[in-house]
Amino acid sequence: MDVMPQQDPESRRPPEPSPHDPHVMPAEGATAVPQPPPSLRTTLRRAALGAVAAGVLLAGALVAVPDGKDDGPKEPGPVERAEAAAAAGSPAALSDLTALIGDRQKWVESHPSDAPSWATLGTAYVEWARRSADPAYYARAEQALKRSLEVRPGEDGNGEAWVGLAALANARHDFLAAKRWGETVRKQQPKTWSVYPVLIDAYTGLGDRKAATAATEKFGELRKGVPALARTAELYRGQGWREDALATAREAADRATTPAEKAEALHRLGELAWERGEPAEAVAQFDAALSTEAGHHASLAGKARALVALDRTDEALAAYQSAIERLPRPEYVLELGELYEAQGLDGDARSQYTKLREMVAAAKKAGVDESLLLARFESDHGDPEAAVELLRAQWRAQHRSAAVADALGWALHRAGSSQEGLEYAAQAVGTGVRNASYAYHLGVIQRELGDYGPARRHLEEALRTNPAFSPLAAPLAKQALETLGDPPPGGPGVMWAPPQPPAPEPKPKTEPKTETETKKTEAPAPAPSKSPDPAPSPSASASASASVSKSP
Repeated sequence: MDVMPQQDPESRRPPEPSPHDPHVMPAEGATAVPQPPPSLRTTLRRAALGAVAAGVLLAGALVAVPDGKDDGPKEPGPVERAEAAAAAGSPAALSDLTALIGDRQKWVESHPSDAPSWATLGTAYVEWARRSADPAYYARAEQALKRSLEVRPGEDGNGEAWVGLAALANARHDFLAAKRWGETVRKQQPKTWSVYPVLIDAYTGLGDRKAATAATEKFGELRKGVPALARTAELYRGQGWREDALATAREAADRATTPAEKAEALHRLGELAWERGEPAEAVAQFDAALSTEAGHHASLAGKARALVALDRTDEALAAYQSAIERLPRPEYVLELGELYEAQGLDGDARSQYTKLREMVAAAKKAGVDESLLLARFESDHGDPEAAVELLRAQWRAQHRSAAVADALGWALHRAGSSQEGLEYAAQAVGTGVRNASYAYHLGVIQRELGDYGPARRHLEEALRTNPAFSPLAAPLAKQALETLGDPPPGGPGVMWAPPQPPAPEPKPKTEPKTETETKKTEAPAPAPSKSPDPAPSPSASASASASVSKSP
């Protein structure tokens, strides 16, 4: 980028040296000989050529710049930028998204039968509600999308409105409805690339990893570039393939072109750094995202989380408060409340928890299901049995992602049903996702059930994955691991048959005895005894004792 002030082309030229400048070398050779004066014929010919040249230049100037206006390419406005981002499958800047919404609102007022514009407006409302954490816009989105379908039904080619309804269902955490809308579009228009991101989100929310993988691969075939790389990185992240996720996320960041796209890619790199226990790297990536786009408030919350791990608590509190003011998501409120609780500020923590309940209630009125987040809160800070009921309802609704399985397992444990909770917690860890909280929950449940070896292994995994994964839970994980102590010396028990004692050496052969000698040495056979059975030999007693000690 040229950071020099704009100058006239003439001013960019170096100044002509003065012949009186003492630093200018004197003319030598041919340049020192003065030119002869031109003849009259030469002078007239030069004047004529100059006039022709001047006319040509003037005509060229008039053609190149009509009416004195610049002929450079027109810079796209905010509406055009937002439309271009949507066409590419990339996020738009919030200011551009705002301009697009205002433009479509004015247009449909005078063109109420424009179904595509209604669909665009409804989808833009969904995106605005998601990125501003204002659930009130979901109702407006639903009205606009339904109006689009009234003007032109989906069966008549209005797949954009169906895709918008699928995105709206995902935003409200109704993944089953999102799946139905998305699969309807895919069935009728299998090459419509815009349906695959909503299908990926729906399948992920339902815990259908196979379908999510297939949808991600299809999206990459139809829409190559940064959006496909971003989706692939998230797929690898959910499967626990850290190196692949990091490499793909870095490629997406390198290839991003717009500020909004770049900020989203840098935010993803920050999340990956945080999850692998590198808070300093996470802070650097989140700062880079905020420098790229100041309105990327999710990076502000991510930075706060990483600052807690670096023991920069005051900065973390300020970052959380700023993030919640700009992007009031309930999960940020829960994190701030737990940070207050970890600092012993119980009054501030209770204020955040009260605010959390109010936000969840407001979201419910707008049709957003925050049962998973509310259940996580109830398990640790409220009523675990209520959390179990919420999560059982989620499971019955086929919301069976790793996050729901983990939360249900932990809620059952907190409600006193550790044996049942073990199955769900193990299922969450078994997906392969590298989440320190999942490993911690499973380790605690196993310790409760007396399965100390696996408990120790999963608690160590949690702290190895991210030593500061939670200001409340991470210290408890360390304490639980210390309580278990070191594994018994010698490692696990003998897993192979012990060596048998060597066979006795054969006795040396002797000469056979004569019949007379045999009769003298062989004693008569004893009569049957009526006494009780003899006691077992010492070796037999030892064997029996060993058998008893090994029995459960």
